[in-house]
Amino acid sequence: MQIERFMASELAEKLLYPYVHIVFGARQTGKTTLLQSLLEPDLTYNLADPETRGRLMAQLGLFRRECEAVTIENGRATVFVDEAQLVPSVFDAIQAMYDRQPERFLFVLCGSSARKLRESGANLLPGRSFLHHLHPLMLAERPGPGGYSSWSGILPLDGFTPSLEGKDDLIDRLAFGDLPGILKAPQAVRESLLRSYATIYLEEEIRREGYVKDWGAFLNFLKLAAMESGQSLNYAKIARETGLSQPTVKSHYQLLEDMFVGFRIPAFTKSHRKNLLGHARFYFFDLGVRHSAAGLRPCEDTVLADPGRCFEQWVGLEIHRRLSYAKQGTLSYFRTRDGMEIDYIVECEGHYTPIEVKWTENPSVKDARHVQTFLSEHPDQAASGYVVCRCPRPAKLSDKVTAIPWWML
Repeated sequence: MQIERFMASELAEKLLYPYVHIVFGARQTGKTTLLQSLLEPDLTYNLADPETRGRLMAQLGLFRRECEAVTIENGRATVFVDEAQLVPSVFDAIQAMYDRQPERFLFVLCGSSARKLRESGANLLPGRSFLHHLHPLMLAERPGPGGYSSWSGILPLDGFTPSLEGKDDLIDRLAFGDLPGILKAPQAVRESLLRSYATIYLEEEIRREGYVKDWGAFLNFLKLAAMESGQSLNYAKIARETGLSQPTVKSHYQLLEDMFVGFRIPAFTKSHRKNLLGHARFYFFDLGVRHSAAGLRPCEDTVLADPGRCFEQWVGLEIHRRLSYAKQGTLSYFRTRDGMEIDYIVECEGHYTPIEVKWTENPSVKDARHVQTFLSEHPDQAASGYVVCRCPRPAKLSDKVTAIPWWML
């Protein structure tokens, strides 16, 4: 199954420019596959391989010498470095070679963690590099012909067309998530692959980072953090239940962010209301991984046990990915102490789009009441709002609020 990635065309175009390219993303999001489809490297380094990594770390200057030994009669020599964060000194070597001969090499690096780079103060080549981030699949990237011509989506992207294909597989999406490798695998083995991701890939990645001393306590933290995905961060609660200190819990959350396994959505604060809640929410980057890390089976029963919460997280993940690729707009949520809540607020160029997520197939005016209140309180910044649900087609709930099917998001 060939999956066309949304950022492929933009990345292919930018690879023509004489800069260093750094592609970040969690494990199994398809970074290496995407880059291999766009590149024909003259030199490849996989730093996840202990032998390759040890060779470069033991012999300072070896990476530079091997790169400079590549001879290309016409054009640039392409050097691809996978899991580049494992040897931060590679970044300094690349800067030296680039500054000396910017036209001679095309350096493309990818990595699944920014922790070591941030902690070591590694040089991310400011002014010399393009930074890219690859996420799990968006709606636009799921296999299908697309073509719903009368609707461009709440958050349109250039080249993005919501797809009618697979619009009935919502339960599968909520159960198994959106990692390319999981989608390609037979459904019978997806659960095992996701369990392996949570127990093997994450463990291998985290152990390699070397920042976790009490592995048992961290596994308890990981399970609780996954269970709490989509909820407001509560360091004190996690600390009590794991026996860890609050600073350690905060550090563990930061580790998950550095590994691109999770991200925060802040609370919306640009309101005249005085009773806003201000704690950020933390989301696992993929629902299938979230279920497995929480000790839940990624299956229909898990979704149907709490469908509204799963659905709300999935919509948030889709919006987050799309805003990231668009390189514009911010995502937040709105909640007050007296119970008014809106799942997501998209801010773009000073304009707000409130989005409520409901599991219902028959949305009503009641489902839109908080969105309608928000619109009335922000008349100059918010012109319209939406209720994303499982209705079969768009429906007006009020003059400014429209209910739309999830697959038309």
